[in-house]
Amino acid sequence: MLNLGTKLKAWHGPLKYPVVVLVVFLVSVSVALRLVFQKFDEKPWNGFESLVRFDPRREFRNGTDLIWQIPDSPKAVLFLAHGCGLRAVDFWDRSSKCPECVGLPEDRLLVLHALAREFAVLTVSSAGECWTFEKERLVVEDIIAWWVKRHKLGKLPLVALGASSGGHFVSAIANDLKFSSITLMIAEGIFDRMDITEDYPPALFVHMPKDTLRERKITKSMGVLRNKGVEVAEIKCMELPLSPTFLSDRIPGLDQTVSAKLFNLFKEKGFVDKNGYMKQDGRATPWKVALRDSKINSVEKDLVHPVDEELNLAFAYHEITSLQSEEIFKWFESHMT
Repeated sequence: MLNLGTKLKAWHGPLKYPVVVLVVFLVSVSVALRLVFQKFDEKPWNGFESLVRFDPRREFRNGTDLIWQIPDSPKAVLFLAHGCGLRAVDFWDRSSKCPECVGLPEDRLLVLHALAREFAVLTVSSAGECWTFEKERLVVEDIIAWWVKRHKLGKLPLVALGASSGGHFVSAIANDLKFSSITLMIAEGIFDRMDITEDYPPALFVHMPKDTLRERKITKSMGVLRNKGVEVAEIKCMELPLSPTFLSDRIPGLDQTVSAKLFNLFKEKGFVDKNGYMKQDGRATPWKVALRDSKINSVEKDLVHPVDEELNLAFAYHEITSLQSEEIFKWFESHMT
């Protein structure tokens, strides 16, 4: 068998020592990167440990809850708007600086993706269960402008992502604030109630086509924006099969043993088909009742909502998702120059 040096001589003639060093270095880097991304693929919730950590600040402005984090060298500002029934605390892990934070699996991963790409992140809680579009719109627009100015981030591109009700909200404030681009997730926006400005930002629609009614509304919204000269794009999110490690791979604190037991329970109760696909989303599946009646040790209370979120994600009808983060942030970055 030829060794590395012999192979290189056969290809390139006499081998110089610096070339060997360079080749060995490149091979080492390639292997290291492969291992890093393999780890990330296997455990998306802990794949960022060597890249970025949560270090949020929380404050209240005129009664409005906001939580934020700014990297050392930010290149853009991201405003995140949650869906109905959720809060700003759902985007951040519990810590001494934010003991009330929850860190739902998909929400927290969106923040980690943003921080890893050097986006400053601002999250705000809605006043009620869902976002409203009159006074609250003006309040949040003022908060974003005030926060950007206070932290001297005004020269950076401003982008926004909203999910469900938060997507509708982002579609509204994008008519007033100067975003370089926006992403509406599982939301068609409220364009039928707006006079769209000439400089409305490019809009990416991330949605789940299993929700056929919303898909038709999104198609209509995209047509409305195109007719106004606005650049639009879409990402379709499809259903995912469960596996014994699906939940433990995506939820911090849920170990593989419990994950496998839950998967087997779902199969036993007929919650999944023969290929592991959910027959209904987590909200409509009585898995918590089945869990109480089973011999499985109860899932910790603070993990129930994360399990629901991941079951909804797998069913792919209406749920926030981090799976398309790479495409989403490429969309943002492609409109920042």
